Amino acid sequence: MKKSKVLVDTSIWIEYFNKPDSTAAASLEELIIKENVCVAGVILTELLQGAKLEKEFNAILESFIVLPFLEITIDTWINAGKISFSLRRKGITLPTTDLIIAALAIENDFPVFTMDLHFKKIPDLKLFTEF
Repeated sequence: MKKSKVLVDTSIWIEYFNKPDSTAAASLEELIIKENVCVAGVILTELLQGAKLEKEFNAILESFIVLPFLEITIDTWINAGKISFSLRRKGITLPTTDLIIAALAIENDFPVFTMDLHFKKIPDLKLFTEF
């Protein structure tokens, strides 16, 4: 049976590192143990830029280097642009990084595990809600 992956957004990783006793962190821990987590370079970049110390930077990098990554292709960039174009016509503007995350998730048919409510505004995007 194929394992279902979950694309874990930056907001959940921050919760995981800063509040390890939270419900979201416990859910992420379970996904990691079951090898159901995947990430994207844009998420890694967001986390690394938020590091306050080199030790923290290295800890984040070591944690991520072993996880499966979704690669961004030209289609991902186009799909992120389509999502943004569609939402902007409705008066909704989202961060480009989140549009890329959404495009990757939709392309791969993976839900996004996030605490950011604006992901709910993206049509056809599945959200991981088991926490």
